Amino acid sequence: MLNKSEKILLYGSNLWIFADGMFGPLFAVFTEKIHGNILDISWAWTIYLIVTGVLSIIIGKISDKVGQKQLMVTGYALTAIFTFSFLLVSQPMHLFIVQAGLGVALALCNSTWYALYSKNSDDNEAGYTWGLNDGQGKICTAFAILIGGTIVSYSSFQTLFIIMGVIQTFATFYIAQILKQP
Repeated sequence: MLNKSEKILLYGSNLWIFADGMFGPLFAVFTEKIHGNILDISWAWTIYLIVTGVLSIIIGKISDKVGQKQLMVTGYALTAIFTFSFLLVSQPMHLFIVQAGLGVALALCNSTWYALYSKNSDDNEAGYTWGLNDGQGKICTAFAILIGGTIVSYSSFQTLFIIMGVIQTFATFYIAQILKQP
C-alpha cells in the first residue's frame, strides 16, 4: 500500500512523464522544421545530457543539506517554463538554450525525486514500489507518444507545446503537495 507521499511523487511524476513523452520521438521532426540537421539534434541532446549530468551531481550533494522537496518542485516548475519556451524556438541556437534550461530543470527534479521516493517507500516492498515507478512511466510514455503524434499530425507543434506545458504546470502544482508532507 502506497503512503500519501509516495502517491504524490508517483502520480506527479507520471503526469510529468506523460507530458515529456508527447514530444520525445518528434524531437527530430521539430528540429528539421526549425532548419536544423542531424548535427543540431546531436548537439541539442549533448547539451541537455551534459548539463543534466553535471548539475545532477552538484544538486544531489546540495539537496542533502538544503531540502530536496523545494528543489524538486522548483525543477518541475522550470520544466513547465522551458516547455513553453519551445514556442519561441525558431532556429537551432534557440533549441540549444531551451535544452540547456531543461537540463537544469531535470537536474533539480531527478536526484531529489529519487531521494524522496526512496525515503518514503516501504523497504519491504521496494521491488513493487520501484516497479510501479518504472512500469507506470513506460505506460504513460507509450500513450503520450501516440497522443503527441496525433496532436502534431492534426494541429501543430505549437499546440503540442501548449498542452505539454499545461500538463507540466498541473504536475508541478500536484507534486507541490509534497511540501506539506512530513
